[in-house]
Amino acid sequence: MRLFTGIALAPGVQNTLAGVLRDLRPLAALNWSPVENLHITSKFIGQWPEERLGELQAALEGMHPETGFEVSIARFGYFPNPHRPHTLFAGVHAGAGLAELAGRIDEALEPLGVARETRPYAPHLTLARIKQQNIRALREHIAKMTNFDFGTFPVTEFHLYLSKPASTGSVYRPLSSYALRDAASVGA
Repeated sequence: MRLFTGIALAPGVQNTLAGVLRDLRPLAALNWSPVENLHITSKFIGQWPEERLGELQAALEGMHPETGFEVSIARFGYFPNPHRPHTLFAGVHAGAGLAELAGRIDEALEPLGVARETRPYAPHLTLARIKQQNIRALREHIAKMTNFDFGTFPVTEFHLYLSKPASTGSVYRPLSSYALRDAASVGA
């Protein structure tokens, strides 16, 4: 089974992005992410033996709970850079809370044999994958946009997701959820 941990988008943010993507999709024949797949990855785990799923879930459950935090989704960007883009993404802004969560997940899963991340954590929402397609019309449309704020929402939990390949692309399904402490309960 192919697994990752991540944060689901709030419905309002997902709806806003759905509207933006409705406008962008006709401008370039890219491999666009389905709106229902949009999420913020906190840790890519990769292939995991199904018989060890309980062990992985117990490690995530046993983490020292993080405090909830806010995430804002705003702006666009290109990986690896705007000159030779392979990915169009929406920016994720969360202060230190999201990076701390990703680090805690790394710590919790390392004893199980899940490799720690070697690159700095760069949260984003993958909107589309770009190969050799012409994206000029897409770039021009984005340059004319005036609102790049797609919404802010509180993060109170993260999920362990199963990624199943399908003919139309991967389908993501949450297997388990892990609550974060409410900011009001910190110091209580």
